[in-house]
Amino acid sequence: MPSKPGVIRRSTPALFVLTLVGSLFVVAQLPEASAADRASLASRFQFVERPIALPAGLPERTVREVNPEYEHIKSWVSSVGAAIAVNDLDGGGIANDLCLVDTRSDSVIVTPAPDSAGNYPPFVLDPAPLPMGTAMAPMGCTPGDFNQDGWTDLLVYYWGRTPVLFMQRGTSATLSLGSFVPTELIPQGASPDGVYRGQQWNTNAVAVADFDGDGHPDIGVFNYFPDSAVLDPQGLKGVQMNHSMSRAQNAGGAHVLRWTAATAGDTPSVTYEEQVTMDPKWATGWTLGAASADLDGDLLPELYLANDFGNDRFFHNVSTPGTIRFTLAEGRRGAFTPKSLVLGHDSFKGMSIEFGDLNSSGRFDMFVSNITTSWGIEESNFLWRNTADDFAEARAKLSRGVAPFDNAASDANIAWVGWGWDAKMADFDNSGRLSVVQACGFVDGHINRWNWLQELAMANDLMLAEPHMWPNAEPGDDIAGSQPFAFWVREDNGRYVNLSEDLGMTDTTPSRGIAVADANGDGSQDFAVARQWGPPVYYRNAKVAQDNYLGLRLHRPVAGAAAGTDGPIGTPAYGAQVKIVGADGRTQVAQLDGGSGHSGKRSFDVFFGLGAGADRPVSAQLSWRDMNGVVHHQTLELTPGWHDLMLTTQAQEVTAS
Repeated sequence: MPSKPGVIRRSTPALFVLTLVGSLFVVAQLPEASAADRASLASRFQFVERPIALPAGLPERTVREVNPEYEHIKSWVSSVGAAIAVNDLDGGGIANDLCLVDTRSDSVIVTPAPDSAGNYPPFVLDPAPLPMGTAMAPMGCTPGDFNQDGWTDLLVYYWGRTPVLFMQRGTSATLSLGSFVPTELIPQGASPDGVYRGQQWNTNAVAVADFDGDGHPDIGVFNYFPDSAVLDPQGLKGVQMNHSMSRAQNAGGAHVLRWTAATAGDTPSVTYEEQVTMDPKWATGWTLGAASADLDGDLLPELYLANDFGNDRFFHNVSTPGTIRFTLAEGRRGAFTPKSLVLGHDSFKGMSIEFGDLNSSGRFDMFVSNITTSWGIEESNFLWRNTADDFAEARAKLSRGVAPFDNAASDANIAWVGWGWDAKMADFDNSGRLSVVQACGFVDGHINRWNWLQELAMANDLMLAEPHMWPNAEPGDDIAGSQPFAFWVREDNGRYVNLSEDLGMTDTTPSRGIAVADANGDGSQDFAVARQWGPPVYYRNAKVAQDNYLGLRLHRPVAGAAAGTDGPIGTPAYGAQVKIVGADGRTQVAQLDGGSGHSGKRSFDVFFGLGAGADRPVSAQLSWRDMNGVVHHQTLELTPGWHDLMLTTQAQEVTAS
């Protein structure tokens, strides 16, 4: 008769399997919100869907011309580019202007937000007289005050060329095409025939922040396809796809540009120099999203790159003024943690990244969109919960290359939605809790091609870099083409519910970019959605604010401006952080975000919902760098409502003109 230890030893595998199956069954049976609970949650929100005004006469194409090597997968290659941003472009003091990319016409359009005070007709940005070409298309528009004259400029990035800065003169009474001066971000040689012959960057993500702490906005440009003529129907062979579905590192690479000088006036300008800021072996992922935020209290923002087809990358910022430098930090794997749920070790399809205080802990968490389609590619979104107790612990861990984050997406019921894209966190009901709006959907058609994609996903990686080895993805083919965007709302138990259907947000046109702002200044945040091969849409928040919010517009003095002169109130205080303690004792933190995500960009406003009964001043702890890069901290008691603050060596409330 065998001994008891022998029986136990031989039974261990079976017991393990039974335990695993039982655990999976329990996870699969996690309770969903009841119909009554959903109705109660949905009652807290009300949006009015409004169309966005576009210039008349633009074409409405449904697919792009591509390199002959990509012809049989032209729908796949044509699946990105819709983008939207919201900010104050006309100097009116409210973020009520939109800059969007409409893929149907490959146009970059400036237009007033619906229901706003904008009084100018929509217009298309024209990069002339800069050299251009037919084998390029815009992919995104990022507002920013790059020469720090107080007027908001626009950074437009492309497939097929390096980005263009549309610098605002600030001399026009009404915003128009003539308000902007097209300027090369990367200087180019002369082109007598007007045809672009420079570097063929294929950009899908940018991040704007003061990376080196010198008081000026730097720019990270992160490319997708390798430098090549992706959109040239007469292009040469030799173009590539990703060389792996789970660890691809043959993309266009990261370019981080440090601000060096600028001028204002009728011919505004700004210059940047590219620096080697990270180990090149970490900088060649197929990047679709980028975001930055300071996690260790030094106001040098860390950087996260969401990479398609493999490892996302998180970088600790160790820069000094004049020198931008990042070191890699990764999560640590527990005994029961799958490798792909450890930060920096995932094999997922990273589509976007957003920082925000989802847990009301006073620390930044992160939300990352991935592909999570049931019966398709069902990976997982990431909710990277910040595990550091304070700045000191975060700094100690980051200095050792440890990223202090654990994935809590499954526990929070926010792991699965479909083919995710851009995501933005915002407090749409002023409750003090952030919701998440997440774009979804891939290629819209009528023939389901998931089986072909599954075969591709199981293919040998040695095949993947060759475009002709990919199965067809042409007009008419459908891959996750009918998924509405998600509107995630947090329950009292900490789990999230997708209320998009409950709120009537059921349009199935694939969406890409999300932009958030209080576009009419009423104390309720609105949002806009960019759709791939469809018209963009705007959702006005119809819930009336009841003095239950704190909205901050954080400025620094305009460079070179004399006191008392007419002009903008100030330039954005890039990277400034605000931590508040509300009437209910909860702590929240937010930052002035210079431009993060996939193809959607929020306004520069810092906004907090205060919850019910918020009728007394709020304690706000501000941290910022002045125009010389010196760090300052100050605590103010602020009444609910909107405030304009000028940040110099101290924070002082000012009146917007």
